[in-house]
Amino acid sequence: MKLLLDSTLCQGYGLCQEHAPDLVDLDEWGYAAIIAVAVPDGREAAARDCAAACPNSALRLEN
Repeated sequence: MKLLLDSTLCQGYGLCQEHAPDLVDLDEWGYAAIIAVAVPDGREAAARDCAAACPNSALRLEN
Protein backbone atom coordinates (compact mmCIF):
# COMPACT_ATOMS: atom_id res chain seq x y z
CA MET A 1 0.00 0.00 0.00
CA LYS A 2 1.22 3.49 -0.84
CA LEU A 3 0.25 6.83 0.68
CA LEU A 4 0.23 9.50 -2.00
CA LEU A 5 -0.05 13.27 -1.67
CA ASP A 6 -1.44 15.73 -4.19
CA SER A 7 0.36 18.79 -2.86
CA THR A 8 -1.78 21.11 -4.98
CA LEU A 9 -4.79 20.17 -2.83
CA CYS A 10 -3.10 20.51 0.57
CA GLN A 11 -4.22 23.57 2.51
CA GLY A 12 -1.98 23.03 5.54
CA TYR A 13 -4.57 22.01 8.14
CA GLY A 14 -2.18 19.39 9.56
CA LEU A 15 -4.93 16.94 10.51
CA CYS A 16 -3.20 14.14 8.62
CA GLN A 17 -0.09 14.24 10.77
CA GLU A 18 -2.11 13.78 13.96
CA HIS A 19 -3.03 10.27 12.79
CA ALA A 20 0.33 9.18 11.39
CA PRO A 21 3.30 11.39 12.31
CA ASP A 22 5.62 8.62 11.16
CA LEU A 23 4.13 8.74 7.65
CA VAL A 24 3.45 12.45 7.13
CA ASP A 25 5.53 15.42 8.14
CA LEU A 26 4.61 19.07 7.94
CA ASP A 27 6.89 21.58 6.28
CA GLU A 28 7.74 24.95 7.81
CA TRP A 29 4.44 26.41 6.53
CA GLY A 30 2.31 23.51 7.79
CA TYR A 31 1.83 21.74 4.47
CA ALA A 32 2.02 17.95 4.30
CA ALA A 33 5.13 16.16 3.12
CA ILE A 34 5.15 12.37 2.81
CA ILE A 35 7.83 10.64 4.88
CA ALA A 36 7.01 7.07 3.81
CA VAL A 37 5.36 6.49 0.43
CA ALA A 38 5.23 2.74 1.07
CA VAL A 39 3.13 2.19 4.18
CA PRO A 40 4.97 -0.11 6.61
CA ASP A 41 3.29 -3.33 7.74
CA GLY A 42 0.99 -2.70 10.65
CA ARG A 43 0.46 1.00 9.80
CA GLU A 44 -2.29 0.51 7.19
CA ALA A 45 -5.08 1.61 9.57
CA ALA A 46 -3.15 4.75 10.52
CA ALA A 47 -2.60 5.52 6.84
CA ARG A 48 -6.33 5.15 6.16
CA ASP A 49 -7.16 7.45 9.08
CA CYS A 50 -4.56 9.90 7.86
CA ALA A 51 -6.05 10.06 4.37
CA ALA A 52 -9.61 10.23 5.71
CA ALA A 53 -8.72 13.15 8.01
CA CYS A 54 -7.76 15.43 5.13
CA PRO A 55 -10.65 17.82 4.45
CA ASN A 56 -9.39 18.45 0.89
CA SER A 57 -8.67 14.83 -0.05
CA ALA A 58 -5.04 15.67 -0.72
CA LEU A 59 -3.97 12.22 0.51
CA ARG A 60 -4.98 8.93 -1.03
CA LEU A 61 -4.07 5.30 -0.70
CA GLU A 62 -3.08 3.07 -3.59
CA ASN A 63 -2.48 -0.67 -3.56
